[in-house]
Amino acid sequence: MNYIVFDLEWNQCADGPEGTIEHLPFEIMEIGAVKLNEDFQETGEFHRLVRPQVYRQLHPKITEVTHMDAGRLKRRGVPFRQAAREFLDWCGREYRFVTWGSMDLTELQRNMAYFQVANPFSCPLLYYDAQKLYCLLYGDGKMKISLDQAVAEQGLHKGGHFHQALADARYTGRIFGGMDFEKVRPYVSVDYYRLPRSREDEIFLRFPDYFKYVSSVFPTREEALQDKVVTDMVCPVCNRMLRKKVRWFPLGQRACCGLAVCPEHGLVKGKLRVRREEYGGTYVIKTMKAATEEEADLIQQKHEEGRKKRNSRNHMRQQMRRKTPSKKRPV
Repeated sequence: MNYIVFDLEWNQCADGPEGTIEHLPFEIMEIGAVKLNEDFQETGEFHRLVRPQVYRQLHPKITEVTHMDAGRLKRRGVPFRQAAREFLDWCGREYRFVTWGSMDLTELQRNMAYFQVANPFSCPLLYYDAQKLYCLLYGDGKMKISLDQAVAEQGLHKGGHFHQALADARYTGRIFGGMDFEKVRPYVSVDYYRLPRSREDEIFLRFPDYFKYVSSVFPTREEALQDKVVTDMVCPVCNRMLRKKVRWFPLGQRACCGLAVCPEHGLVKGKLRVRREEYGGTYVIKTMKAATEEEADLIQQKHEEGRKKRNSRNHMRQQMRRKTPSKKRPV
């Protein structure tokens, strides 16, 4: 199997959000990629400039970062449909995508949908996020760093400009190929652009130290958080249904946290991330992971703090209702 390491540069509406086309916040203007074999050796490269068709004027910030020229895109660029088809043909059949971060696959598919290019990717679409793998190997696994910082840390800079698609793809490929890959091979990422549409298609992924579930799309947040499969807590080791020690509670606007106990494997912490789907629905990403006593204590502390805040708000609302005189009905 080959690895397709690719990078995109894109433009956005120069007039700001009011001029942005729905479902196309960014229009791709450059595709760059390198192909690596199973030994992580470069066996080919791909590069296309894409002629603007929607946002014909380059956003000043995009010009500043990429040093791209609208005239050059118009002269040398090809229509997106042509570029995308040539790219997909070049990829071949047996491959896995590698990107730096999660945005490139989303924006590629958004552009494909807008310009009516058939999407041939499997669902779920699994890929390697080199940025995440780099942080797992060289960092704390949480703090993500930029590509240019990683290149500097690894001493790979050879004078090529960043924020140019082919150069960034080459740098990403060299970092990916230089990793101790066996240590991070299990940690595939899942693309969230195309989501499960039924219970049968929902995604269950098991990693060495945690479990991930991606729900199908629900009409509302409330329906998603009332679903039993979404709210069940399971052990990431033995997949046993767990007794909840701390039931799911809000952790900010878009997440919930909880705590459970496995009789065999001990404390397990859970997190629900509630997200909006591209066309308005709601889906949930659930992760379950073993917890230390300190982490369990912190979850219980946050739960208690949240409970007190909710009680305080409810008390204030009741006080306001008592102080507000009710309107007299006309005789």
